[in-house]
Amino acid sequence: METNPIPVVTVQTSPFDDQRPGTNGLRRKTEVFEGKKNYLQNYIQSLLSSIDLRDRQGCTMVVGSDGRYFSRAATEVIVQMAAANGIGRLVIGHNGLLSTPAVSCIIRKIKAIGGIILTASHNPGGPGGDFGVKFNVANGGPSPDTVMEKIAQVSRTLEEYTICPDLRIDLARLGRHDFDLENKFKPFRVEIVDSVDVYLNMLRTIFDFSAIKSLLTGPEQLKIRVDAMNGVMGPYVRRILCDELGAPANAAVNCVPLEDFGGRPPEPSLTYAAPLVDAMKGGDFGFGAALDADGDRYMILGENGFFVNPSDSLAVMAANLSCIPYFRQLGLRGFARSMATSTALDRVAKALKVTLYETPTGWRFFGNLMDSGSCSLCGEESFGTSSDHIREKDGLWSVLVWLSIMAVRKQGVEEIVKDHWAKLGRNYFCRFDYEGVDPRAAFYLMRDLEGVITDKAFLTQKFAVGTNVYCVERADNFEYIDPVDGTVVRNQGLRIVFTDASRLVFRLSGSGGGAGATVRIYAESFERDPERHNRETQVRSTLESILIGTSTLRVSWS
Repeated sequence: METNPIPVVTVQTSPFDDQRPGTNGLRRKTEVFEGKKNYLQNYIQSLLSSIDLRDRQGCTMVVGSDGRYFSRAATEVIVQMAAANGIGRLVIGHNGLLSTPAVSCIIRKIKAIGGIILTASHNPGGPGGDFGVKFNVANGGPSPDTVMEKIAQVSRTLEEYTICPDLRIDLARLGRHDFDLENKFKPFRVEIVDSVDVYLNMLRTIFDFSAIKSLLTGPEQLKIRVDAMNGVMGPYVRRILCDELGAPANAAVNCVPLEDFGGRPPEPSLTYAAPLVDAMKGGDFGFGAALDADGDRYMILGENGFFVNPSDSLAVMAANLSCIPYFRQLGLRGFARSMATSTALDRVAKALKVTLYETPTGWRFFGNLMDSGSCSLCGEESFGTSSDHIREKDGLWSVLVWLSIMAVRKQGVEEIVKDHWAKLGRNYFCRFDYEGVDPRAAFYLMRDLEGVITDKAFLTQKFAVGTNVYCVERADNFEYIDPVDGTVVRNQGLRIVFTDASRLVFRLSGSGGGAGATVRIYAESFERDPERHNRETQVRSTLESILIGTSTLRVSWS
């Protein structure tokens, strides 16, 4: 214990009007958090004050970061403010590092009231990049709308925050640290824990590690390459894939967490993981994967750079869950996908006679389904997949699912995917992002588009694209009724569904960190004929033809 009690200080402040968290917490340019006086402190106070005092006093919270610039300074502020606001115990990853899946795992393991994750996911880091604060609740998942609204309400009227500015913690020193405070909330404890241990122990209960190790070390050793993109996943990849499962040390690249992620966005995509793509195209590796900054997103590549679309990845996983001991023991209780995600998963659910749930974008919507025992596997088109083992996306878990499938089926990535297409058909899928759009223009675009597609005359429309004719079957503004608690969520994106199950989706995104709105447009075309499964995804065909064919949309967008 400290010899002299640490003082608790109350600081006067003024509210900010832009602190309502979005889909993935509060994201802003790093300079906003670092440069605006009290901006971070206001938000942390709003977050802590949103927890009822009776629940907050003496409770346990988890804190972790993806290691991006400003994380250490922000972690210190969080520790100082948690102490002053009655939190009894903080569990923090070594050097402040914890992946998003690990935070969810630890929250559930130790029954914490929640956790704070410092991350802006796949957004760039560094002083000129993005920063974010995300709050996960007691089930380990992202905050539901009710919690986010409560945080926002507090932030709009906040006049002061409390902090222990003299409290210091060494994030590099593992173990328990106790502090005596000058208030009734004492003692205050901080535990610095190994970033990987609890998460690794959980994975051991899910997968057949011996089978994966045989795949990576046996006579017909699968050579893999995994890019941690200089984010938080470096220690996890080295410890789990190399030390535990036997992959050679050079199988893991960019495993040193850097504050700016080496100067590139830590996004597991063909664009930003180009070095991995090039290495895979050389033919020396049979399996490749990239993981984003906080470890909840992933990309899968096969030999010679064969790319697995994330919607296809979700569907292939679902079709092969019997390869995983966890699912053989517990069975399948349902699948879920976000509305914008390809309907490839729907075909698997139908074939396996499993219930399929279609939710709005945002991982929090899967939480209710999993908590109620209704859902075993869920995913989104933005490179996020997971199961009910936690309540977050889980990139490394997804990699281990793929390796498990390869170990059991004794096939390569491309062969597994093409076999899947042959059985169930292929959903060609692509997404277009328009970022930094004037918010008013984005609003009017969506309003005008909804007017067009919900007009009765639109249901008779046909659009010719090459030799294909797309006939509109239905169009709507997606509304979700939670099957567990009956909560209704409206205006979640505009859908145009065609008679052959092809689709167009328009959606405003709430996860950007910069100025302006982001409009996302998704195009999906279903192909049953195996002879037509090896074509390049048509980047603009369906989308462009339909947009051009509707003059109202063209005027609105311009």
